[in-house]
Amino acid sequence: MISHGNQIKIFSGSSNPELAEGICQSLGIGLGKLEARRFADGECSISVNEPVRGEDIFIVQSTCRPVNDNLMEMLVMIDAMKRASAGRITAVIPYFGYARQDRKTKSRDPISAKLAANLITVAGADRILTMDLHASQIQGFFDIPVDNLLGAPLFGNLFISRYGKGNDDVMVVSPDVGSVARVRSFAHKIGVNMAIVDKRRERANESEVMNIIGRVEGKTVILLDDMVDTAGSLCGAAKAVMEVGGAKEIYACASHGVLSRDAIDKIEASCIKELTLLDTIPYPSERQPSEKIKYLSVAPVFAEAIERIHYERSMASLFE
Repeated sequence: MISHGNQIKIFSGSSNPELAEGICQSLGIGLGKLEARRFADGECSISVNEPVRGEDIFIVQSTCRPVNDNLMEMLVMIDAMKRASAGRITAVIPYFGYARQDRKTKSRDPISAKLAANLITVAGADRILTMDLHASQIQGFFDIPVDNLLGAPLFGNLFISRYGKGNDDVMVVSPDVGSVARVRSFAHKIGVNMAIVDKRRERANESEVMNIIGRVEGKTVILLDDMVDTAGSLCGAAKAVMEVGGAKEIYACASHGVLSRDAIDKIEASCIKELTLLDTIPYPSERQPSEKIKYLSVAPVFAEAIERIHYERSMASLFE
C-alpha cells in the first residue's frame, strides 16, 4: 500500500524548468503550480498555488550557477511543502553542487558537501534523487535514502549506435585517475579498451598533463568525465591524446556541463570534434549555441525513476 498519497506532483525551481517540463511530459502529467520570487534584497519567497496535503511531491532543482541562490530556493521549497503537510518530499537534484568539496584537503578546510546534505535533510526532504555524484560516497553524507542515477548508459547507447559494440578502432580514455572506475565501466559497456591520461594538478582549475597510459594511436577516442567546469582538464587531455598519443579524432562526453568562465571558448578552440552533455544543467543563456556542444535529455530516465519511487518498485535496472 502506498502511504504517501496517490498522486505524483512535480514542482520546478528556477534552475532548470525545461528539464522539469520534460519529466512531466514523459510521465503524462502537468507541472505543479508554484511561484518563486525575489525580494529587493535577494531573499527568496515561494508560493505553492495548489494543494499538496498527503501527496507524493518531487522538487526538481539543480544546484548549479548561481549555486547558493538555487540551493536556498530548493530549501525554501522543501520547507513550504513540509509545512503544507505533503505526504513525502523527494528532492530531485540532477546536478548536486558542492560535491567536489567532499573531504578535507588541508588543515581547517570545510566539508561543504556534508553541510549541503545536512541542510537539505533538516529542511524536510525525505529522499534524494540525483545523477552522477562527483564522489559516490556523498550518498553516505545523507541520513535519508539517496538514488544516484548513472549517465554513462545514455552515452553508451549513443556511441554504440554510431560505432557498434566492440569496435577495435574506438578507445575510451579517462582524463584523470579519479575517473578510472567510471571509464572502465563505460568501456566495458561498449566493448572497447581504455586508456588513462596521467596529470599533475598544480592549483585549482589548472592541470598539467604528464603521460598517457595506453596506446591510442590511430584510434577514435572518447573522453568521458562526470563534469566539465572550466574545461581546462578536458581540453588538456584531448590535446595530449592527439599530440602525444596520436589519436585519429576525439569525442568527449560528460554528465554535467557547468561551463564556467571561458570554458566554451576553450572547447571551441580545442581538437575535440564534439562534446556531448546531459541536460542536468542548462546551457548558459548568455552564450550563443556552440556547434561543438550537443545535449542528451535525462528527462525519460528521471521520469522512470520517479515512477518507480512512487510505486515502491525496484530501481536496480536503472543502474545496469
